[in-house]
Amino acid sequence: NVSDEQLLDVLVCAREHNALVAVHAETNGMISWMAKRLVAKGYVAPKFHAISHPRVSEAEAINRLVACAELIDQPVIVYHVATAEGAAAIRTARGRGLKVFGETCTQYLFLTKEDLDKPGLDGAKWICSPPLRTTADQEALWQALRLGDLQFVSSDHAPYALNDKGKFKAGPNPNFKQIANGMPGLEARLPLLFDAMINRGRGTLQQFVAWTATEPAKMYGLHPKKGTIAIGADADICIWDPKKSVTLSDASVHDATKYTPYAGRTVQGWPTTVLLRGQVVQKDGAVAAKP
Repeated sequence: NVSDEQLLDVLVCAREHNALVAVHAETNGMISWMAKRLVAKGYVAPKFHAISHPRVSEAEAINRLVACAELIDQPVIVYHVATAEGAAAIRTARGRGLKVFGETCTQYLFLTKEDLDKPGLDGAKWICSPPLRTTADQEALWQALRLGDLQFVSSDHAPYALNDKGKFKAGPNPNFKQIANGMPGLEARLPLLFDAMINRGRGTLQQFVAWTATEPAKMYGLHPKKGTIAIGADADICIWDPKKSVTLSDASVHDATKYTPYAGRTVQGWPTTVLLRGQVVQKDGAVAAKP
C-alpha cells in the first residue's frame, strides 16, 4: 500500500536506474473498508475473501498507476491481472502508446471464486490476491493474451501449507482476513497451459512458447540468453510428450505445500525431460539435479 507520492518517487528512482516497475494493482482502501464490514457482520468464511476485494479496485489502481507512469514517462508492468476491467484498462493505456505491460496467472485462467465456496476452512486453499474471479473474466484474460494486451502467464507461486505454520498461522479458526494469501502454482503452470492451448483451442504452440518463455525473457532483459533455442543461448530446454495424460493430485506434488489447487484435473501433454544449460535436471519424473 503506497501513496501516489510514494509511487511517483519509486517511478523516478526506476527511471534514473533504467529499471522496470512491477506493481500489484489493487486499491487498498477499498479492500480494507469492505473487509472490516464483512468481518463485523460475521461474514468470515474463505469465500468472502473474493467479495472483500471489490473488482473495481483493480481497474482503479491500474488507471492511477498509468497516470503516474505517464507523468514520469516510466515503463510499468501490472502483475496478476484478474479482471476484464483490469485488462481493458491496460488495453486502453497501450492504445495510447504508453509503456504499460501486463501479466496474468494460471489460477485466473482456470479457477473461479466458486472454488473458494467449500465447507469449513477448505476454501483456504484457493485464497490468493487478487482473488479468483469469474468465467467471464477468464474469457477476457484469454482474449487479452491473444490481442497482446497481456504479454505472458506466470504462476505467482506463493505456497502455504495447510497447517499452523502456513495458511492457519493465526489459529485453528481464522477469518478470511487471517488466512495467508497465496497458492502453489509453479508445478502445474506449463501442463495446464499446454493442454488448454494445444488441445482445447486456446492458442497455438508458438503462443505457448511466447507466453511462458520468450516474452518473459525479453521483459526482464534475459533474452537472447534465455527464452530461445539458438546458438549462443543457454540450453534451457523442455521436451514434451504431447500425448501423455496426467491427472493432477495432491499426491503428485513435489513442494512442501502438499496440495495442488488443480487436483482432479486431467491434462494431456507432459514434460518428460528438462535441461538446464544443457544438463539434464529431470527425466521421466526423476530429479537429476543437485541442490
